Amino acid sequence: MEPLLKVENLRIELKTRGGTAPVIDNLSFELNRNQNLSFVGESGCGKSMTALAIMGLLPEGIGRIASGKIIFDGEDLAKASTARLRDIRGNDISMIFQEPMTSLNPVYTVGEQIAEVLRVHQKLSKRAAHKSAIDLLDAVRIPNPQSRVNDYPFQMSGGQRQRVMIAIALACKPKILIADEPTTALDVTVQAEIFELLKDLRAQTGTSIILITHDMGVVAEMAERMIVMYAGRKVEEGPVSSIIERARHPYTRGLIACVPHVTTDLKTDRGALTEVPGIVPSINEFGGNNCLFAARCNDAIDKCFNARPPEVNLENLHEAACWRAEDI
Repeated sequence: MEPLLKVENLRIELKTRGGTAPVIDNLSFELNRNQNLSFVGESGCGKSMTALAIMGLLPEGIGRIASGKIIFDGEDLAKASTARLRDIRGNDISMIFQEPMTSLNPVYTVGEQIAEVLRVHQKLSKRAAHKSAIDLLDAVRIPNPQSRVNDYPFQMSGGQRQRVMIAIALACKPKILIADEPTTALDVTVQAEIFELLKDLRAQTGTSIILITHDMGVVAEMAERMIVMYAGRKVEEGPVSSIIERARHPYTRGLIACVPHVTTDLKTDRGALTEVPGIVPSINEFGGNNCLFAARCNDAIDKCFNARPPEVNLENLHEAACWRAEDI
């Protein structure tokens, strides 16, 4: 069976003061139907930019798809017209953005904002769309949806606003849902509720989910496969269980080491948690024929600074772009 989404050799370039920079460099991956795939990495590694490219929302005049394909249900979105992308966006592919307070319009009720999606894409009447908005609020577990449908975003808590964003994203029963850091700024209890909600909705609708996060704990809970991004490149991909048990890229191992375990006692074991030294390079340093993580890597060898590592195929559909992947 063909994958629902297939990205091939995608290269995205941004115009900067220092020139044109490849913020996504030769990225390829697949997303199957009813699958949960996570993108992991620090801020500035290209996770959200990949999502924006899939949605056709790259910043106009600044970002562009320089090469590659984004094949969705047999159609190359990289070549689709603006009108066609507008039809797909919100209908077949939806996105939950990081901050619901800035994504929701403060001058319209949450019911109006949910109903608008249904009127535009599903051609529902105003009354039918309003009823569906109430049903969707109920589906995302907002209490008393008949009343809350008339609330404005400022009248809701952060967790409730995020649930409204999920309701908007799922209104048209999309084939793909992109969740970009969906629990940013929410407390851990609400985070757990949001993730449980996404699991339940996926089970009910069969929607494939692309989850963007920097939290390995979230990945372990939510995803079946994961892609680790660094400086615009994919450095490791595979089943979540395989990567967590034996990560082959030093960057992935560093991200995993940052997550405390249930048995970790931070009061007595100061060395229980480690950090990845250094920071992600500026996008003007992206690209090039070398390993971009080499300057931060304790395992780097001379070759890492002079040649770009290929993606090595390992066991169990696990691959890593590291010169020492097979030695680890």
